[in-house]
Amino acid sequence: MPSETLWEIAKAEVEKRGSGGGEGDGVEIGEKSVFFIGSKNGGKTTIILRCLDRDEPPKPTLALEYTYGRRTKGHNIPKDIAHFWELGGGTSLLDLISIPITSDTLRTFSIVLVLDLSKPNDLWPTMENLLQAMKSHVDKMIMTLGKTNSKAASEMRQRIWSNMQKNHPDRELVDPFLIPLVIIGSKYDIFQDFDSEKRKVICKTLRFVAHYYGASLMFTSKSEALLLKIRGVINQLAFGIDRSKSICVDQNKPLFITAGLDSLSQIGSPPVPDNDIGKLHAHSPMELWKKVYERVFPPKSINTLKDTKDPARDPQYAEREVDEMRMQKDQELEQYKRSSSKSWKQIELDS
Repeated sequence: MPSETLWEIAKAEVEKRGSGGGEGDGVEIGEKSVFFIGSKNGGKTTIILRCLDRDEPPKPTLALEYTYGRRTKGHNIPKDIAHFWELGGGTSLLDLISIPITSDTLRTFSIVLVLDLSKPNDLWPTMENLLQAMKSHVDKMIMTLGKTNSKAASEMRQRIWSNMQKNHPDRELVDPFLIPLVIIGSKYDIFQDFDSEKRKVICKTLRFVAHYYGASLMFTSKSEALLLKIRGVINQLAFGIDRSKSICVDQNKPLFITAGLDSLSQIGSPPVPDNDIGKLHAHSPMELWKKVYERVFPPKSINTLKDTKDPARDPQYAEREVDEMRMQKDQELEQYKRSSSKSWKQIELDS
C-alpha cells in the first residue's frame, strides 16, 4: 500500500497536469475537477460522499480537502478520473481558492456553490463573498493562460455561451462565469416550512443570481430522490455525462433549473412594491436584488459572520503538546522579526 496521504496525491496530480500543458489544446479529456465551496456546515461533504457512493458519516472540513472518484466507461477503456476539492470554513479561507485552480488546471474545473437555505440571513453575504473571490481568481487565471495559450483562453470565453441559445433575449444582460457553475440550495426540508413570501424572495433572488452568472440552480435535502438528481448533475460536471434538460420553477417545490433555460421575463422583477423600487438606489440589477433581499433578510453583523481565520487557534482542535510547541515557535518568530528589524535599522544608520 502506498504511504502517501491524499493531500500528497492531490498535489502530485496538480503538478503532473500542470507540467503536461503546452501550446496544444490542453488537458486530458478524461480528467475533470469539481470544486465545492459554500456555507459552513451546509452539506458539501454529504453531497460529495453521495456522489462517490461512500457510505460514511461526513466529517467537518478543516480547510481544503481533496478526494477523487473513477468511472468505468467500458472493457479495456481507461477509467475517467474526477478530482473533488472542498473548501471548508465558509468564507473564512478564501485565500485557499488559488491552490487547486491555476492557469494550467483552469480548463478542467467546475464550481459547485452550496448555500444553506435554512439560514437566509447568512445566504447573501456567503454567496457574494465566495462568488466574488472565485470570479476574481478565475479571471486572473484566464488572463495568465492567455499569455501562454491564447487559443485555449479564447475557446474558454466562447464556450461559456454554449448553454444559452443565440437568440436568447437575455444574452446582452448576463455575465456568465468563465467555468461551469452550479448553485445548490441545501436543507430544503427546513426551507419548505418557511412562510410562502419568504420562500418567494429566496427563490426569485437565487434564480436571478444563477441566471446572471450562467449557472444551474437546484435545491436538495436528505431526500433520496433529490440527492439522486444532484448526483446526476455532479456526474455531468465530473464525467461529462449528458446534462438534464428538466426544469422546475415552482417555488412550492424544489427548484431545478439547468443553465440557460431560465429568463429574466420568467423570473420577474424583484419582489417589492412598485412604489418602493424607486426608493432603492442601485447602480446595477445585481445591487437592486441585493437591496431587496437584505430588506427581508438583513445580514448578521460582521463579527457574527466571521469564522475562525486560523484553524490552528480554533479551540475544537486544541492539543496541549502541539499548542505549546506552536506558542514556542511563534515566540521565536517574533524574536527573529525584532532582531531582523534592528539589524536593518543599524545597516541604514551605518550607510
